[in-house]
Amino acid sequence: MDTAWNDVGIIATVLVFGTLLIVLFLTRLSKRHVEKRRDSDRPKSTLAADAPSTRPGDPVD
Repeated sequence: MDTAWNDVGIIATVLVFGTLLIVLFLTRLSKRHVEKRRDSDRPKSTLAADAPSTRPGDPVD
């Protein structure tokens, strides 16, 4: 009878740690996906020096 309970404990431990690893992996994957999407939504540059000139007579880029 003791070996049966040992087997149940081993199986439960493997299931708990396996589930934990899957959750951690999916969380990390989701976080990366959100960061990539946020970076693609952001304008490439918000610096005034990188903006095209609006003064009359300046050459057009």
